[in-house]
Amino acid sequence: MPQIKSAMKRVRQSEKINERKSAQRSAMRSAIKKFEKAAANNDPQTQDLYKQATRAIDMGKTKGLIKQNKAARDKSRLASKISK
Repeated sequence: MPQIKSAMKRVRQSEKINERKSAQRSAMRSAIKKFEKAAANNDPQTQDLYKQATRAIDMGKTKGLIKQNKAARDKSRLASKISK
């Protein structure tokens, strides 16, 4: 543990930030997996799940969880799955 007050504060902040980002990343990945499962089974809800997954990817991009190129690549892969 750090001894300096500002370093202790930084540890507290980084723990909170890590928890928040982990939860957001998990939600994004869950949305993508739900869509992929529905697309594989030709579910009628595939279109709605596609919108949720792309929104989750966009939110991840704006929050700084993923980079812009990864977001575009992931959305492109989802779009190709829905067109099949």
